[in-house]
Amino acid sequence: MTNPVFLALDFPRLETAEAVARKVKDHIGGLKLGMEFFYAHGHHGVHEIAKIGLPLFLDLKLHDIPNTVAGAMQAVHVLEPAIVTVHAAGGRAMMEDAKAAAGEHCKVVAVTVLTSLDENDLNATGIGSNPHDQALRLAELAHKAGLDGIVCSGHEVGAVHSRWKDGFFVVPGLRPTNGKAGDQKRTVTPRAARDAGASVLVVGRPISRADDPVAAARAIEATL
Repeated sequence: MTNPVFLALDFPRLETAEAVARKVKDHIGGLKLGMEFFYAHGHHGVHEIAKIGLPLFLDLKLHDIPNTVAGAMQAVHVLEPAIVTVHAAGGRAMMEDAKAAAGEHCKVVAVTVLTSLDENDLNATGIGSNPHDQALRLAELAHKAGLDGIVCSGHEVGAVHSRWKDGFFVVPGLRPTNGKAGDQKRTVTPRAARDAGASVLVVGRPISRADDPVAAARAIEATL
């Protein structure tokens, strides 16, 4: 992948998402469509964004019983996504079924610990671990389940990469130097994540909400 940056199109309006994507398409490597977009526009919206001509990452974070997740994966197969996410917390059987139901050319990656969570948040949910250790634990489970890789923060990707040499690692929650963290708690720069072993760099608001999205995308591209 020449440019590892996937722009997160987290917009409720299809027209806005299309306009931003077309502006910056020459400075990114793909487009991420999350739950906000998918729930608003469904298959039609994905088909419209696909016309832009970039690989699509469906960040749906599937998490349910194995049979249901397999059925959901089959339902999005016709959209020909390059990447789809499931939650590692769904367990090994769920991840195995998700991978079995995915398209031949679709990478299935497991979300480990959301970048908006810190140790206090995990403890409040009954997980007596820190984000680093929990991400490594879930990465190992995803590897055993036969998934292509995981989603983790830039703080964990280096450690996971050292254990899973051929894994595919998606890193969200990225912020340029001196960028605003917003609701993210465990951020790193795109360059730092790439150097640590990230395969895909998910960037949203620093580009999509910038006064000049093209200039913002080009600035990030220049650091890689």
